Amino acid sequence: QVQLVESGGGLVQAGGSLRLSCAASGRTFSRSTMGWFRQAPGKEREFVAALNWNGARTYYEASVKGRFAISRDNAKNTVYLQMNSLKPEDTAVYYCTVQVRAGIVTIASEYDYWGQGTQVTVSS
Repeated sequence: QVQLVESGGGLVQAGGSLRLSCAASGRTFSRSTMGWFRQAPGKEREFVAALNWNGARTYYEASVKGRFAISRDNAKNTVYLQMNSLKPEDTAVYYCTVQVRAGIVTIASEYDYWGQGTQVTVSS
């Protein structure tokens, strides 16, 4: 049974940093695209960032580019999201996700596995 477990969320002041982690179990995703989405209250789930199987290709949503960095450790079956210069509008539940095919996509329905989410709250 595949499980994705996020950690690292919390409450931080604007301008601060957090590092999210997502550990996968049940199968190896070393050849899969991994990514992060987020969902704020009353809003649809939106794409944040993704990277291909070896981390050579990354893609970011425009509002986080330059502030967030996605990375992965295939030996640990884990993906990370380093979030710097956080803003109140970054407040959301952040979800880790995996697409078993090779391409990077930004549509939630194209992803195959999801974590339970971790809350990130940025105070002003």
